[in-house]
Amino acid sequence: MPSQKQLKWSQLKVGITVVVASITLAVLIFLMSGTGGIFTKKIVLKSYFTDANGIRKGAPVRLSGVDIGNVSDIRVVPGNTLTPVEVTMKVVTRYHFALHKDSKTLLSTAGVLGETYINIDSSTAKGPPVNDGDTLPSGEVPGYEEVMRAGQSSLQNLDALLKRMDRIIAFVESGQGSIGKLIYDPALYNRVNSTVNEFQNVVKEISEGQGSLGKLISDDELYQKANGTIDKVNKIIDDLNAGNGTAGKLLKDPTLYNTANQAVANVNQLTDDINAGKGALGKIAKDQEFANKLQNTMDRLSDLMTRLDAGEGSAGRFLRDPAIFENTNKLLTETQDLIRSIRQNPKKYLTIRLKVF
Repeated sequence: MPSQKQLKWSQLKVGITVVVASITLAVLIFLMSGTGGIFTKKIVLKSYFTDANGIRKGAPVRLSGVDIGNVSDIRVVPGNTLTPVEVTMKVVTRYHFALHKDSKTLLSTAGVLGETYINIDSSTAKGPPVNDGDTLPSGEVPGYEEVMRAGQSSLQNLDALLKRMDRIIAFVESGQGSIGKLIYDPALYNRVNSTVNEFQNVVKEISEGQGSLGKLISDDELYQKANGTIDKVNKIIDDLNAGNGTAGKLLKDPTLYNTANQAVANVNQLTDDINAGKGALGKIAKDQEFANKLQNTMDRLSDLMTRLDAGEGSAGRFLRDPAIFENTNKLLTETQDLIRSIRQNPKKYLTIRLKVF
């Protein structure tokens, strides 16, 4: 049997082994926690919030979701009414390049029921790198309670909407209103059924070749006429391309183009001659003496019309004096009476008397 001294030495070795293993395990766990271990240099940063929102000491500090430190202290600062909660953080300097003086700290929650942690957002930060003891600005992230309060009004509106929908559905199910009658009125079904039957009859008649539409679809004569018409149109187009007929010559014969071109040239020559004052039309258009004579004639004609309208001269008196009109009218009337009398009794006026001396 081992002695008392050997047993005590064995127990001491076991105890030393357990203590060393525990210390080694603690160091390994601390190193694997992501904070860099006790030998990693850290800096202290602060931030102020309106509410702690469940943050605790030892809560992780993350940069874009990566753990870079922990919360070392939380306290309420007197005299700071807007942001009274001071949160002190210790972060490793390994991520110093991504931390700026204008990086924002946000109190975020891991899921709905997860712990609250600090998330540092540097996505829009452009300031210089932070130093030990700097204060980072804080941002507001709506918490679970704020989300629930914000959604409460939406839930109330949804509940009111569902109640209104229930009333509308009950109203429709009772057969009231247009939609209710549309669903529950048998007369509508009968009318729809009748319409469908009539439509089926129409389709049947068309498929059997009855009526205008039926003949249009089923009769081969229409196809033959259309095919013949297309053949005629093709023949006409071929004749036009060949230059046959009046229209073909109109399209293909260069004589028409030459004639039209010559006519345009003649018109241009005539216009040039008129502009140059050649010929009768040119003199009429360009001769100033002729224009003066024409103007003189128009003036005299206007003066003559004015005098006639005023009743001057024989023609003017004939136009304006009513006595001349009455005498002329009387003369014509007496002449007509004389001619009528001669026709009725020609012997009275046409008797020839001969006297012998």
